[in-house]
Amino acid sequence: MRTMARGQRTARTEAEIAVAGGETAVPGGDGERRGRLAGIAMMCGSGLSNQTGAALGALAFPVIGPAGVVAVRQWVAAVLLLTVARPRLRSFTARQWRPVLLLAAVFATMNLSLYSAIDRVGLGLAVTLEFLGPLAVALAGSRRAVDLGCALVAAGGVVTLTRPQPSTDYLGIGLGLLAAVCWASYILLNGTIGRRLPGAEGSAAAAGISGLLFVPVGIVVLLHRPPTVGALVCAAVAGVLSSAVPFLSDVQALRRVPARFFGIFMSVNPVLAAVVGLVVLGESLTWSAWAAIAAVVVSNAVSVLASGRRAG
Repeated sequence: MRTMARGQRTARTEAEIAVAGGETAVPGGDGERRGRLAGIAMMCGSGLSNQTGAALGALAFPVIGPAGVVAVRQWVAAVLLLTVARPRLRSFTARQWRPVLLLAAVFATMNLSLYSAIDRVGLGLAVTLEFLGPLAVALAGSRRAVDLGCALVAAGGVVTLTRPQPSTDYLGIGLGLLAAVCWASYILLNGTIGRRLPGAEGSAAAAGISGLLFVPVGIVVLLHRPPTVGALVCAAVAGVLSSAVPFLSDVQALRRVPARFFGIFMSVNPVLAAVVGLVVLGESLTWSAWAAIAAVVVSNAVSVLASGRRAG
């Protein structure tokens, strides 16, 4: 994972590049504001698409398991992204290949650990644990007291959600935390790829390599657990909604907003996951769980507002 110091040194540059039309925006001008609003819209759409896809993929767990769902999802995402982006792989330099290969490994690990966590502890808790990754990206380079307070409140919310006790699924929690490490790496690597490669070429190449990594895994799983048409459809839709759409939108969003802002804003994901889990999977949460999720989201909203006032 790249250090936050380097990521923050490049944050201003990212925010000052107007992607629309490829023109350079004047800091604080209309072009920069439009770029920031477009980035926020992309992040919202990415979050909703990601959680909906994860919930639909979970419907196939009883048939092909988390590993089978992730394998199909990776293959679908790879085909879609390679078709849309058409990366010129032969023109990639070693400097461009390094983050692409790292992102491929991170993407594969993140999806497998997250889906395994969802299978064990549910969508809402798994995604809340995974969100600790973006939260760490958001707060790692900050020295403000308000951010420290927000981090403590968010940590309290996560402890309330997990409620350690003899019956706690510690493996599921550990898998969720592994997904958090991967998501933090995903954010930083996508920012690097967005600066080194045009369009979505780097993301598509990473998705293709990740799909290849899951070929032997998928073959073994699907031979031992023959899939139904419904399970394959759910896994394929998960590939579109949870892989292809976020891959394309996130790399574009990170060209419009700094990595720190991206990490904080994505705090909406635990809420989206809880709502989608309730609607699609019938997962019910207690009032204390909802309060804990709210604490995580509100703490990060306060950090965003405080950061905005400071910048103004």
